[in-house]
Amino acid sequence: MPGDYEQLVDEISAALGAPATLEDRDFRLIAFGAHEGDDDSMMDPVRTRSILQRRSTAAVRAWFEGFGIARAKSALRIPPDPAAGVFKGRICLPVRHRGIVHGYVWLLDDGHLSNLELGGRGTPPDPRIEQAMETATRIGALLAAEARAGAELGDLLRELLLSGAADRPAAAAALRGALRPGATEAPLAVVAVTPWDTSDTDAAPLPGLPGLLAASAMPAGAAGTEDADGTRSAAGRPGGPPGAGSRAGTSGHTLAALVRLRTAGGLAPAHSAAEHLLRSPRAGGGAAAGLGATREELTALPGAWREALAAARAAHAEPRLGPVGQWDAIGAYRLLTGLPAGTSDETIRPLLSPTHAELARTVEAFLDCAGQASRTAQSLGIHRQTLYYRLGRVEKLTGLDLDEGSDRLLLHMALKSARL
Repeated sequence: MPGDYEQLVDEISAALGAPATLEDRDFRLIAFGAHEGDDDSMMDPVRTRSILQRRSTAAVRAWFEGFGIARAKSALRIPPDPAAGVFKGRICLPVRHRGIVHGYVWLLDDGHLSNLELGGRGTPPDPRIEQAMETATRIGALLAAEARAGAELGDLLRELLLSGAADRPAAAAALRGALRPGATEAPLAVVAVTPWDTSDTDAAPLPGLPGLLAASAMPAGAAGTEDADGTRSAAGRPGGPPGAGSRAGTSGHTLAALVRLRTAGGLAPAHSAAEHLLRSPRAGGGAAAGLGATREELTALPGAWREALAAARAAHAEPRLGPVGQWDAIGAYRLLTGLPAGTSDETIRPLLSPTHAELARTVEAFLDCAGQASRTAQSLGIHRQTLYYRLGRVEKLTGLDLDEGSDRLLLHMALKSARL
């Protein structure tokens, strides 16, 4: 498929005599034609960044969309704007299929295309533009076919991740049959990205990231049913006390992505996919990602999904764990994310009040530092006497004794759980 796109982009470049790039509707680079010549001035910062980073920034996207490219059905001319980093003008060819825009072909215009008639207002377009738009339509058909195939794989992945033990072998066989041959012979990882925006049902397919086999938007809180041995698993279900605020994975949707790894335990491709997906416009504000442990068999993926969702929630709760959390590195959150929704303890409820936010932060830091006063005071930038005063107030509010290990454990876990 990438070779097909590159060939079609080269056709457009040859027809119009200008270097072209193809981006999806989220401005992720799909293919680019040859940029001939040794003169660096033929490029501008926006084009260079698009090729090197394989995507454009949100600001660049907003600037170009301001010209109506998402609604356009024919070629558009966009003037240069050095203030926006667009030193050269552009001709934009919308890539559509059956009325839906799937991407854009961009041609740099250093002035030699200024007399090219794009058509409109009763004036027919230049034959070269007509030829380029016909090629863009072929690209649109390819992107639409890729989107349909991706949606079918996503449906099969979702069915497997949410399947019970009895239905799991059949669901795994269906997904294996739909994937390209040999795709599941390597170790696999599941990535969760939450929240994930599904409001645009005509959105472009996910980028062709290395190793990305399938992806699906999962309903809020969907963490599967039972494990392979038939026992119920709570890992990854929404949890935390009432009033703790919105939690990752409990509003909107979460994206589940299946990634093929190079080696067992080598999660680098999954990390890379998670980081790319977090930069998508469809990843909500403050989104976080999580990775489950490596699996060898498709039937084991529901467990990996629950781990990935739990790791994403932990990364959302604890910035030091994110933005990409890993199941084997989230510590106590492996247990806390498995608590039923609404789990709380009455003794710490006063600390959850905004009035006592400073006390909660202080005692959590004290417990994070294993009860070492000097280390805690240094981390908070306060005097030790101030620390002792605040800890005394915490004991009065909660009725807990911070000299007792069991009380410390209860308070520590309750405060961590309140973050979820």
